Amino acid sequence: REKQKEDNNSTECREPGTMDLKFTSSRKYISISVPSKSQTMSPHIKSVDDVVVLGMNLSKFSKPTQFFICVSGVFMFYLIYGYLQELIFSVEGFKPFGWYLTLVQFGFYSIFGLIELQLIQDKRRRIPGKTYMIIAFLTVGTMGLSNTSLGYLNYPTQVIFKCCKLIPVMIGGVFIQGKRYNIVDVSAALCMSLGLIWFTLADSTVAPNFNLTGVVLISLALCADAVIGNVQEKAMKLHNGSNSEMVLYSYSIGFVYILFGLTCTSGLSPAVTFCSKHLVQTYGYAFLFSLTGYFGISFVLALIKIFGALLAVTVTTGRKAMTIVLSFLFFAKPFTLQ
Repeated sequence: REKQKEDNNSTECREPGTMDLKFTSSRKYISISVPSKSQTMSPHIKSVDDVVVLGMNLSKFSKPTQFFICVSGVFMFYLIYGYLQELIFSVEGFKPFGWYLTLVQFGFYSIFGLIELQLIQDKRRRIPGKTYMIIAFLTVGTMGLSNTSLGYLNYPTQVIFKCCKLIPVMIGGVFIQGKRYNIVDVSAALCMSLGLIWFTLADSTVAPNFNLTGVVLISLALCADAVIGNVQEKAMKLHNGSNSEMVLYSYSIGFVYILFGLTCTSGLSPAVTFCSKHLVQTYGYAFLFSLTGYFGISFVLALIKIFGALLAVTVTTGRKAMTIVLSFLFFAKPFTLQ
């Protein structure tokens, strides 16, 4: 009886959040129960399943609703993004400054990411710095080379190459994440890529501008694309990093990369001189271009985190078809109804 009374006292005196030690009189062993992760987590830290996009917690919705919200965000913001991108490069004399536009874009992204990170409760950096250095390098490659290629290729030609992004992303998923795709996935990716290329080339009067330098640049951008989505997916799922954290650190480190490169190649001064003479057409458009791009990439990262890199790239590739249509509607190009 005295032993049972001691056992009851020890149970009543234990503090919440500590390990429970249960003694039994019939068997001489100690049973240790460790608090669950949800109990040990500080109340201001989000649940590991939370996916927040622009202040909206998508985890409260069903999977189909999450997909619909993300796809709507990607299409809406990236269609405006594509229009503004072509609008900037339509400014006479701006084509040689694609890397400077990427520098300005990365600067705005870093500011937007910092602001959003200050508005959320959990401000901890979860993903290792080395991973961000790799992601930043790949981001610089895919966006910088893509922007610069527009100085050598017309917009529909650039989109032709980017329509093939699905295939390298699948290859990257196999080697980086060890994924396995069935024949349906592979066939769908091939059909979508070929269909978009055929759609772009449907009008024989639109001559694609296959400049060798532009082709090399956009091909290297595709190689970076093959890796970056899979690395982001793996890092975000492994460390439960937030979208704002991913954008802030990857783009701020990328900003330093590009600034160093432009300084070493003496490409900074001519770009600053040119843009200072066309403030609204360069910095004004670049701000809107970056703002819509930031909103769009937030939804893309949510798609990557919830559904994976392949589905996210499938959505962004489908968006390119609409971008091509807008390109023909808003910018003068020869076309026929076919």
